[in-house]
Amino acid sequence: MKKVVIYTDGACSGNPGAGGWGAVLFYKGSKKEISGFDPNTTNNQMELTAAIKALNCLKEPCEVELYSDSAYLVNAFLEDWVTKWQLNGFKSSNKKPVQNADLWQQIIELNNIHKIKWIKVKGHADNVYNNRCDELATGEISKHKS
Repeated sequence: MKKVVIYTDGACSGNPGAGGWGAVLFYKGSKKEISGFDPNTTNNQMELTAAIKALNCLKEPCEVELYSDSAYLVNAFLEDWVTKWQLNGFKSSNKKPVQNADLWQQIIELNNIHKIKWIKVKGHADNVYNNRCDELATGEISKHKS
């Protein structure tokens, strides 16, 4: 199984507001940067979208280390919230619909294809690749401001 390292980040100007996402993928010494924009979104949606877009770049099942500064994203897997949501029909413990269920379903599907190790990093700190993803995400917002 191929081993890939991915860093992701999402950003929003206003929450909700204009949003951007960025990701950096590494495979055998090669680096690929991707990013995108959404005119009306939330920070959490951009965090999830960054992971989805990065994982969708993989053409076959891979072993992935995915680094994110989003506790929302990482803890959903590390604390097994996703399994509970699936068992409860995408309702949270307070019986309300899980926010961003459409995005979570895509991530769960991708998590079932790839062997992903979810790793939380401190945001806006000294991690060069997390900072690069933030630059990509905020750059998308800047690029689309009129």
